[in-house]
Formats: sequence, structure tokens, C-alpha cells
Amino acid sequence: MELRHAALTALQTADPEEKCQLASVIRAQFASYSIAIDPIPEPPSLPGRPAQPRLVPPPEVPRRSPFTPEGRAALIHAVCHIEFNAINLALDAVWRFAGLPAEYYRDWVRVAAEEAEHFSLLRRHLQSLGHDYGDFAAHDGLWEMAEKTRNDPVARMALVPRTLEARGLDATPLIQARLRQVGTQDALEACALLDIILRDEVGHVAIGNRWYRWLCARDGLDPLAHYKGLARTHRAPRLKPPYNDAARRAAGFTEAELQALRDAG
Repeated sequence: MELRHAALTALQTADPEEKCQLASVIRAQFASYSIAIDPIPEPPSLPGRPAQPRLVPPPEVPRRSPFTPEGRAALIHAVCHIEFNAINLALDAVWRFAGLPAEYYRDWVRVAAEEAEHFSLLRRHLQSLGHDYGDFAAHDGLWEMAEKTRNDPVARMALVPRTLEARGLDATPLIQARLRQVGTQDALEACALLDIILRDEVGHVAIGNRWYRWLCARDGLDPLAHYKGLARTHRAPRLKPPYNDAARRAAGFTEAELQALRDAG
């Protein structure tokens, strides 16, 4: 079995449950795979995903209050959609970029499997609220950045895990605070799920930091200066406070990077 082709097959899979199963199998069987060192031609229509949710521009995603049952379902759906995209992003990082160390592929296979676990947890919670994945409109911002960085692994590591996904480190405690204000049983259960996700996402962002710095060292790039150029070139969203400094430090951000984030915000 060859790893990168297996990851591409999982990425092309549209059914969420099957995609999650494939991600889990790839992680469990990682040691049995060979790893191709040559580029793989890109197939059309990536990633595989179900017909729903309907994808709209970010401003058109309806805002709903978590103080209503429908609003809490919409909130969980939004996080569920992020996790589905995160499965695809991790699988894409495995198949797309050739010639990297085996540990790089091991790391992103782990991320794909953990994101699949997150998606499944959230989907089951959403189903307990009388809804399912696909019931609400969503946006495609995470995958759009994957498209922009498709030819540059340095840009991919800089702008997906350590920029867009790192936003979750900042946003999750704020979401949890609102859910605790609601105080219903389903809201507190959602908080507990977000604790699991936040714990794992610190590790995922750390993996992005690790490989961004490794690639910068390989290519003779200054990580801080190069990041600023990549953010401008690819029009990365400007991050806004408050920042979860503790989680960002745990994920490997340096004090210089945290200060640059504050200065930019």
C-alpha cells in the first residue's frame, strides 16, 4: 500500500462517515505503507464532499444566537464544518507534497484521524439536537486558502495550520463562555466536546509550526519575515484579539511571533 495515494483516495471520498473511517484506517496502518517520492497528478474536483451543506460567501452565513435551540445547533454545525474541512486539509497535506520526511506524513495522518474524531463527536451532538451535518449553510474559507497554497508547502504550513486553524485557539474559549452562559445540558455538553477539540488543536497547530520552521530552515528563510510576506501575497485574513496566548505558546509560537500578532492586530 502507498500512503499518499491512500490519502488522496480519502480526500476524494464524499461521504463524511466513510472519509472519517478511511482517515482512521490510514493512521492505524501507517507503518505498513510505502511513501511515494514523486509528485502525483492532481485529479479534478477536490475535495470530495457531500452535496450539503450549501456553500455561501462568509458574510452570507446566517448569524444565530446560542440562546435558542436552533442557534446552538447552527453554532455546532459551523464548528462541525470546520472539522470536516480540517480532515480534508490534513489529507491534502499528505498526498500533495512529495519528498518530505516520513515524520511529516506521520504527523498529518495523525491530524487527519483526530479531525475525523472531532467531526464525528460534533456530528453526533448535532444529531442529538435534531439536526445533521448539511442542515445549515456554510462557507469555504479554509479550503480556499488550501487552493491558494497548493504549490508551496511553506505557504501551506504558514497560512493554514498556524494562521487559519490557530484562530480556533483564540475563538474556542469565547464560544465556550457563551455556551456556559446559556447553561442548558446540551450547551454544557458542547463545552465539554470543545475542551477535547481545543486540547488536540494545540497539537495540530504545533505540527504546523514544526514543519513551517523545518521548511524555512531547509530553504534558508527567516520564519518571521517570510511569514509576513506570505500573508501579504496570499491575502491571509488579519487576525484580531483577544488572543489565547497560553494556547499559542503551547502550540510553539515564539514571543516574537506573539508580539508581531499583537502589533498587526
